[in-house]
Amino acid sequence: MRFVPLALLLSLSPLPLIAHEGHGAAALGVTVEELANASQQWDGQPLPDYPRGQPQVKVLRIGIPSGVVLPWHTHPVINAAVILRGTLALNLKDGTTKVFQTGEAIVEVIDTVHTGQAIGAEDVEVVVFYAGVEGMPTTVLQKPVAKP
Repeated sequence: MRFVPLALLLSLSPLPLIAHEGHGAAALGVTVEELANASQQWDGQPLPDYPRGQPQVKVLRIGIPSGVVLPWHTHPVINAAVILRGTLALNLKDGTTKVFQTGEAIVEVIDTVHTGQAIGAEDVEVVVFYAGVEGMPTTVLQKPVAKP
């Protein structure tokens, strides 16, 4: 009996392969849930081009105690996050606010001044994935606005 590689048989199949199908992993009980697939930031603006340079990916787990308001800041690189626990409100300077709950994904705003607040009784735990280049910061704090 002659052996025919599975990859060759699949390439001859008239049925397209589904990227999220996991190459047969569903039969093993593997599940895939798409949390985000976006070309826009959470405020509706299109994502910018990736910066030039040596790509660098950074992944951070961030804990924000309940009630804490983050300082005003920007992100110069594309980033996305998943809320593991709690409720996070994100606010723009123009008053736009969006609230994200446990299990939801965020495609963050880029080069837009914003803040966040852990709302509700539970602390927020979030994992953030930054897609930047070596030497570029992931977050830039804004200078405090002087009070009149």
